[in-house]
Amino acid sequence: MDAFLCSRLFTGDEMRRDAAALVAGGIVDAVVPAAAIPAGARLVDLGRALLAPGFIDLQVNGGGGALFNDEPSGASLERIAAAHRRFGTTGLLPTLISDSRDKRRQARRAVSEALAAGVPGILGLHLEGPHLNPQRRGVHDARWLAPPDAEDLELLAPLPGGALLVTLAPETVPLELIARLAASGVRIAAGHSAADYDRTLAALAAGVGGFTHLFNAMPPMTSRDPGIAGAALDHRDSWCGLIVDGHHLHDAAVRLVWRAKPKGKLVLVTDAMPTVGTDAESFRLGGETVSVRGGRCLSAEGRLAGSALDMASAVRNCVARIGIPLEEALAMASANPATALGIGDRYGRIAPGYAADFVVLDERLTVRETYLNGRS
Repeated sequence: MDAFLCSRLFTGDEMRRDAAALVAGGIVDAVVPAAAIPAGARLVDLGRALLAPGFIDLQVNGGGGALFNDEPSGASLERIAAAHRRFGTTGLLPTLISDSRDKRRQARRAVSEALAAGVPGILGLHLEGPHLNPQRRGVHDARWLAPPDAEDLELLAPLPGGALLVTLAPETVPLELIARLAASGVRIAAGHSAADYDRTLAALAAGVGGFTHLFNAMPPMTSRDPGIAGAALDHRDSWCGLIVDGHHLHDAAVRLVWRAKPKGKLVLVTDAMPTVGTDAESFRLGGETVSVRGGRCLSAEGRLAGSALDMASAVRNCVARIGIPLEEALAMASANPATALGIGDRYGRIAPGYAADFVVLDERLTVRETYLNGRS
């Protein structure tokens, strides 16, 4: 048994002082005071560091120089996961933005094989599109955008051994199909959408569970037309994904969402692109060059094209820029996304029975070390 001893330990629910996480076989056995570490346990003394649950990112397009859309393969998945692990992310959903049916089949196959092989850090697949509103497509290729038809249904089936998250525009998909997908176990988020308030509420009632990068690729909320963004803020049970990089959202907008939504319903996502974990200043997306300037990924037209954000930076931004308490910011990167994905009973916390996936942070919230199943 290993005992991870630290001055501060965040369980996912509360901060413990001078505590230790006891780990056996890659699973947390208990969290105990420092004085109660069993004799014979192998001590991993982390000193004055903070031990927190490993981060979980529901929206990762790429990293380490790899873009999942370009290479939906096991090698690409390993490369992406390894790049984000440096920044405390121990679990992620590789994200395929709108593409052909063949590319979606390849993505499903690659993720299924990675799950079966136990590739570290891969929790499932996020299909962001192609069932989106063309008027709110962002940098998604308009060629692929369409409502789902019979041939698409096999690609929307649950993913054995992992989670499937699908981002769709509620106005492009029949409510009956949303209900059917949700009943099958598929996680559904609304995004790239111009749905009005009533249609969004109907989609939430049918099975939509949350919102992909709230405010981005959505119409602005107004006093007489709250729209999809207003429905997201008004609805108590849904989760909202936020890209807190200082570019996708104004700090005040993040604070307003934080004050509006119940605790536990905000989820940090990076929407990361291939440059994360590299020194590269550009990459190719859909045949177009995207440049990284001032921390922003910009298309030739000046549109935001994903982000250069890592999850540790998102947590730091929440604390330093927004004023969110540290415990809540850490939960937004761990316990909350795990719950949104339906895996909150085994990931996202440091508690008995949970995977020993940890991030070690210094006083500046810089990642010192990352552990997967209790191993660095």
